[in-house]
Amino acid sequence: MNNLNKHYEERVRPCIDLIDSLRSLGVEKDLALPAIAVIGDQSSGKSSVLEALSGVSLPRGNGIVTRCPLELRMKRRGEGEEWYGKITYQNHEEAIKGPANVDEKIREAQNKIAGGGVGISSKLISLEIASPDVPDLTLIDLPGITRVAVKGQPEDIGDQIKKLIKMFITKQETISLVVVPCSVDIATTEALKMAQEVDPDGERTLGILTKPDLVDKGTEETVIDIVHNEVIRLEKGYMIVKCRGQKEIAEKVSLTQAIERERAFFTSHAHFHTLYDDGHATVPKLAEKLTLELVHHIKKSLPRLEEQIDEKLAQTQAELERYGSGPPSDGPERLPYLIDKVTAFTQDAISLATGEELKCGEKLNVFSMLRREFKDWDAQLIHLAENFNKIEAEAEFYEETYRGRELPGFINYKTFESMVKRQIQKLEEPAVRKLRNVSDAVRQDFFKLAHHSFPALPNLMKRAKEKIEAINQEKQAIAESMLRTQFKMEMIVYTQDSLYRNSVADLKREEGVEQDEEQDEEQDEEEYKRKSTKFNREWSMMYCKDNHAALRALMFHLRAYYKSASQRLADQIPLVIRYQVLQESAAELQKEMLTMIQSQENLEFMLTEDFEVGSKRAALLSRLKRFKKARSYLVGF
Repeated sequence: MNNLNKHYEERVRPCIDLIDSLRSLGVEKDLALPAIAVIGDQSSGKSSVLEALSGVSLPRGNGIVTRCPLELRMKRRGEGEEWYGKITYQNHEEAIKGPANVDEKIREAQNKIAGGGVGISSKLISLEIASPDVPDLTLIDLPGITRVAVKGQPEDIGDQIKKLIKMFITKQETISLVVVPCSVDIATTEALKMAQEVDPDGERTLGILTKPDLVDKGTEETVIDIVHNEVIRLEKGYMIVKCRGQKEIAEKVSLTQAIERERAFFTSHAHFHTLYDDGHATVPKLAEKLTLELVHHIKKSLPRLEEQIDEKLAQTQAELERYGSGPPSDGPERLPYLIDKVTAFTQDAISLATGEELKCGEKLNVFSMLRREFKDWDAQLIHLAENFNKIEAEAEFYEETYRGRELPGFINYKTFESMVKRQIQKLEEPAVRKLRNVSDAVRQDFFKLAHHSFPALPNLMKRAKEKIEAINQEKQAIAESMLRTQFKMEMIVYTQDSLYRNSVADLKREEGVEQDEEQDEEQDEEEYKRKSTKFNREWSMMYCKDNHAALRALMFHLRAYYKSASQRLADQIPLVIRYQVLQESAAELQKEMLTMIQSQENLEFMLTEDFEVGSKRAALLSRLKRFKKARSYLVGF
């Protein structure tokens, strides 16, 4: 190990330190980092391998002893330097006096995280060890795979462990270090099966065979074939090690002594000495291979890691911008902050009402809705005009009922007036419904503006919505009163003579009635009367052939008058609605909101921030800081 560290110190340690530093920042919460995860069935010798690599005693015993993922960071120190240890988990950090205390500290950490029983947790424990006797290497130890729950364990403990293991080994950035005893059929081991599921080509998997001293006589060649990658092929191959057994631990054989005994075992073994000669055996050779594999994996992952950090940094900044900076904590700055927020909101409310672009960035356009609604109103007016062709029977009823002294062929004005009122009255409730539809839509758009303007200030948002609701109801009531007054006025059948004559002339042209082509708008009143009399005489001659002449004349004048009235209503109703529901509402909202913030008694109430938003902003700020620092590490690497 010393030769390895001397030879590769300049390029090995910086790579591993970089990843360890990123993991310390918490970057692994957001993206995967290159790592080696150690997995194996229970009693596979996993803990013994880690002990041999790290030089410390890890928790041992029956059942599940690794109950939380353990990040084992090993850093080689110079000859003569003291041993150093530190354990970190959740918000706790503690120095460890010596190698003998590591077991106890890990158990304490697991009990605090996963409870005092036999449950497991996905929360990470980080163990840092620095010594002249360890390699520059970081490993993640995961709970051993179990099939049967023992006393005190949940029935699905096996599934829980597999789920936890898959959280790590599924990531493309993770190398799976699969520990398998030589004494079992490697093809049946659960750990290798899990590694093959997520890495079918074996590109990220390295096999470790343990307990070679327990191999049955006659099966040694099978073990050799496995190590030579001839049974189940893995791109990273296999290693074989012999660590301390229970007997050696009981005899208090030191890890240094165990390594010497391991070397003697392989060099003197009748079959396995060839594996030693090939560099496939012993813990020191394993440490060398793991270090080189990890460094290679880190270098391979760095370009993609840099891209991911840049992407996450941009995403976090964009998300943080949506939450804003939040209310200032400094007292003198709070009132100006509130005034700025409310002023920006009211200015956007005015912009919304005038069709200008909003400064808040929200894409609200109330006029697209108004165009649709008012176009529909115009369609209703046209539809009612078309229905005049279907009311001839009604006109005949009125003629028979109300015609007095008029001779046949003359229009009964009372009949005309009654039918005009009846038809126009049909538009009153549709106009009021149109007002309510528009009012509801405008209110919803103002609500959206309030949500966007005050996303983190629930009290201010609530007060703004209360103002919007009250003003909306008030302006809707005023507008409805104006509309109903308009229809009351429409019950006075009236239009300017010139406008009505134009309407009659337009209708004659539409219906194909011939007119003198030399007639124009500048002809004097006498000329118009003469030609009009001529037209009426011709009209009477055309239609007096039957008893329906008067009815036809009545229908003609009804349509002519409705044309004038509908043109008036086509503009007047939208103008009333737009003026009261939109323009007046926005102006009143601006006045009410600015008046409200003049009282400092409401200041603290208005600036009370939503807890979830504040927490989210704090988390985003923390993440942003984390990624910026991670980016600086990569730039400086």
